[in-house]
Amino acid sequence: MITTEAKAKEIRSLAEKMITLGKDGSLASRRRALQFIVDKRVVEKLFGEVAPRFADRAGGYTRLVKLGPRRGDNASMAQIELVER
Repeated sequence: MITTEAKAKEIRSLAEKMITLGKDGSLASRRRALQFIVDKRVVEKLFGEVAPRFADRAGGYTRLVKLGPRRGDNASMAQIELVER
């Protein structure tokens, strides 16, 4: 996802927390994720596909790639992506 650097940093912290909840896999973690993510299908994908990919990783599930300034208002842009195994 390409966005401004400030938004990417905020998204990064939220994504890290949600993946950590998904790794736990308990009912309480699923309910905590559902408080933030309202779409049940997204939570199912988080707990079923995304979180198991990072089962052996202690943290650092996302990466920010700085892309330089945006044309027009010179805002610094960044791309956020999930780290591969």
